[in-house]
Amino acid sequence: MNVILSLTISSLAIFGLVVIPFLGVWVAHLNVLFGIVIPYIAVIIFFLGMIYRVVKWAKSPVPFRIPTTCSQQKSLPWIKYTYVDKLDNPSTRLGVWGRMILEIFFFRSLFRNSRMQFGTGQDVRYTSSKWLWIGAMAFHYCFLVVIIRHLRFFTQSNPWFVTLTENIDGFFEMFVPAVYQSGLLLGAALTFLLLRRLLSPQLRYISLPADYFPLFLILTIAGTGILMRYGLKTDIVGVKELTMGLANFNPTIPEGVGVLFYIHLFLVSILFAYFPFSKLTHMGGVFLSPTRNLENNNRAVRHINPWNPEVKLHTYEEYEDDYRDKMIGAGLPVDKQPAPKEEKE
Repeated sequence: MNVILSLTISSLAIFGLVVIPFLGVWVAHLNVLFGIVIPYIAVIIFFLGMIYRVVKWAKSPVPFRIPTTCSQQKSLPWIKYTYVDKLDNPSTRLGVWGRMILEIFFFRSLFRNSRMQFGTGQDVRYTSSKWLWIGAMAFHYCFLVVIIRHLRFFTQSNPWFVTLTENIDGFFEMFVPAVYQSGLLLGAALTFLLLRRLLSPQLRYISLPADYFPLFLILTIAGTGILMRYGLKTDIVGVKELTMGLANFNPTIPEGVGVLFYIHLFLVSILFAYFPFSKLTHMGGVFLSPTRNLENNNRAVRHINPWNPEVKLHTYEEYEDDYRDKMIGAGLPVDKQPAPKEEKE
């Protein structure tokens, strides 16, 4: 699909999602719909959708050991099998756990990723993709920090880890209110991922609206959040009253909460509802990926496919008994010669 068309579709979709709560709250005064009903529906869709995806993945048959590897497999005792091999090509459950921890928290496979480039003539070069790893790490961890900081809106008193996260995130107390680095880095990481997709001819060629839409959506969510904190001020007391009511299943609509907050909340609800049916579900899929969560012990353990149907075997002896005369007639050798026929009286 043409990149201009993909960008246009994604941009118009985000613009429409911003206009809907703006008109709904500012014009129609549907505060209950956008402040209570839609968030609850979005959370229900999120959990049901994630359960559906996980159950669907768990029910998918995996008849073979198909872990992706980039190192020496455990084999004969005299073949070197190092600690690095135990993580890159694990043969035990402990090795799989180590590999999964590095994959989930440090994106190890992305860190080791390389890309192919054509040099002069027929030369092919493989270059590092560390910038992609840095952008992905910045985006995911900043997004996690933002989520942790927002937990203060759903609890009566701040948990210790929320307070600690806020203190670390806002240790540059040069402005009032304090500037949180996670919000700025999140926007920078999203911008990098978007520009990478736009500037790379290969990525641009294979990109669809479904690839641009989540980037635009999260960018808009981050933008409205930053605007509420540093630009158009929002009644934080009213916001916490609303969110506490949602968390305690006793929601109320406070007075004085501006339309910008409802736009922000609506976009977050859209992200929640969209999450299980998009590529963003790799967050849960990595735990159920057979290329990651299986030991590569094919040389030590015989794995039999449990879905194979029972097959009636036809041995060679039985085959020869059925076709011995025809085999002899065709000049084919046989293991057992036919018994001599009795002479007729």
